[in-house]
Amino acid sequence: MNKNSMTQNNRSLVLKKALMIMPMLAILFFLTATKAHGAELSVEGLLAGESSDTVKIIVLMTIIAIVPTLLLMMTCFGRIIIVLSFLRNALGTQQTPPNQILVGLALAITFFVMSPVLTEINTVALQPYNAGTIDSQQFLDQAVVPIKEWMLKQTTTTDVDLFTSLSIQSGQQNVENLAPQELPLTIVIPAFIISELKRAFLIGFLIFIPFLLIDMIVSSVLMSMGMMMLPPVMISLPFKIMLFVVVDGWGLLVKTLIMTYN
Repeated sequence: MNKNSMTQNNRSLVLKKALMIMPMLAILFFLTATKAHGAELSVEGLLAGESSDTVKIIVLMTIIAIVPTLLLMMTCFGRIIIVLSFLRNALGTQQTPPNQILVGLALAITFFVMSPVLTEINTVALQPYNAGTIDSQQFLDQAVVPIKEWMLKQTTTTDVDLFTSLSIQSGQQNVENLAPQELPLTIVIPAFIISELKRAFLIGFLIFIPFLLIDMIVSSVLMSMGMMMLPPVMISLPFKIMLFVVVDGWGLLVKTLIMTYN
C-alpha cells in the first residue's frame, strides 16, 4: 500500500510539473518559430497591425490566459457567484448544488446580462478590425468604451470618488478634472469590484433572513418539546428546501439578479 501510494504521489507530481512546463514550452516553440522566419516580436509591432500567423497565435494564447481574470473583474460574474454561494450556505445543503453547477449557472447568467455589451463591442470594434478599417490600437480603444460605460452604470459614485481621490493623493495620475467616462480602467475596475461586493453581500443578507427564521422556529419548537439532542438543522433543512421550491426560488433569484443590472 505504501509503494502504491508513493507511486501515485510521484505520478501526480510529474503531472503537475508537466502542466506547468507545457505553456512555457509552447511559448518557446512559437518564439523559435518566429525567429526562424525572421519575424520580430514586439509590442510596437503588435499595435502596428502585424499579420503574422505566429503573432496572432501568441496574442490568442495571451487572451485565453487572461479571460478568467477579465471575467471576474469586468463582468457581473463575481456578484452572481457570490450570491449563489450565499444561497447554498443559507439553505445549509453543504455541497449541493456542487460548485460546477453554480459556476455554470453564473456563466449562463453572465452571458445573458453581458450580451448587449458584447454585441456593441462586436459592432464598433471587432467587425471594423476584421474588415481592416482600424488597427489594433484603435480596436482596443473602441472595445474598452462599451464595457467601461457598463461598469460605470453599476458602480456607485462613492466608490469612484474613493479611488479617484486615492489616485490623486498618491500622485499616480492627474484625474481630478476628468469626467467619469474619461477615467482610466485602473480606477474604474477596482471601484466596480467594490460596488459588486457590496451589492452581493447585501443580497446575501436578504437571502439569509427567511431561512434564519425557519431555523429559529424549528429550534424553539424542539426546545419546547424537550428534544435537546436532536440537531435543529436536520429538521429545518427539509422545510427550507420545500419553502424554496414552493416559492420558485431559483426563478425569483435569477430574475432579481438580472433585474439589478437593468
